[in-house]
Amino acid sequence: MTTLDNSSNTSSKLDQALDQFIDNWCQHQRHHSPQSMSIEYDSQWPSACYSDSQQLMDGELCQWQPERQQHQDMFSRLADALDEAVHPDIVTFYSRYWSTHLPATSDEGDLELLQVWNQDDMERLRSNLLGHALAKRKLKQPLSFFIALTYPDEGMLCVDNNSGEIWYEMPGKKPIRKIADSLCTFLSRIKPAVTDN
Repeated sequence: MTTLDNSSNTSSKLDQALDQFIDNWCQHQRHHSPQSMSIEYDSQWPSACYSDSQQLMDGELCQWQPERQQHQDMFSRLADALDEAVHPDIVTFYSRYWSTHLPATSDEGDLELLQVWNQDDMERLRSNLLGHALAKRKLKQPLSFFIALTYPDEGMLCVDNNSGEIWYEMPGKKPIRKIADSLCTFLSRIKPAVTDN
């Protein structure tokens, strides 16, 4: 079993929406909180996001920025484990950039878009997505995959694996309410927020 075709027009629009949000997010941070584009360097947690990290010591502040990923096969392996195709929006969302999580605001409140920092983090994500999917199956609920956490209620925003719609969920509960028709639509209406880094 492989992931659904990710070369569609919809995927191209999502690529553009992600690129636009990331660009807006970085500009927002640099304007409102320049220090948020610094992070403590950790040689045990490498990432392409670090800027000029070659002579840094662990714990020193280092500039960072989201960086485009190359080919990613994690979602093919996830689909094989589930014996079910993974919605291409999920694949695009997690396979386009390396980044820390990205705080944002929406009509529904504060949230944090989940991202992956490096390949080890991607494997951790795979394990978490697989666990989430298996829990959904056990509860006989529609398959979904989380993309964001909401605050202060600690809910989740998830992509419905069949429709691609964005739903608000609480762990272990049925989807509570639809937030957007698609991830592309959702990304186009949320606003960057200043990070606590």
